[in-house]
Amino acid sequence: MKPSKQPRKTLRADAARLIGSCAGLGSRLAARRITQFLEGELVGANLTLAQLGLMAQLAAAPDDTIAALARRTGLDQSTLSRNLRALEVEGLVEIAIVETDLRRRAVWLTEKGARRLEQVIPLWRDANVRLSRHVDSELVLRLARESERLP
Repeated sequence: MKPSKQPRKTLRADAARLIGSCAGLGSRLAARRITQFLEGELVGANLTLAQLGLMAQLAAAPDDTIAALARRTGLDQSTLSRNLRALEVEGLVEIAIVETDLRRRAVWLTEKGARRLEQVIPLWRDANVRLSRHVDSELVLRLARESERLP
C-alpha cells in the first residue's frame, strides 16, 4: 500500500494561511482601504477621516471629557491627545482643564469647528453613498459593534 501524500508544510504556506484567515489582518486591510477611499473622496475638506470622526464624536456626545472620548473611539489617551492637538492648532476644537477636577480635561468643538463639520457632512454623505456601492456599510458597522464585546 502506498502512503498518501500530504502537502508539505512550509513557511510560505503557513504565512499564506495566516494572511487568508486572520480576522485582525483582514479588518486592518479593510479599514485602510475604506479610509483611503473616503479620504480620496473628501480631499477638498482638508480633514482626515480620523479628524472628521473625532469632530463628529464631539458634536454628538454629551460627555466632553477626553477620557470619555477615548472610550468611545477606542483610542488610547496619548494617541487621542495627539490627534486633538492638530485640530486645536487649526482652531477647530478647544481643550481645557475641568475646573472641578484638575486631573480631567474637556474638549469641545469651537464655532469654527462646528461650521467646518456642517460643511463636510454633506460631502461625507455623498462619499458614503459611493462607498456603499462597493462595500456593505451595515456589515462594517456590525463588525464594529460586535468587536465591542472583545475583552
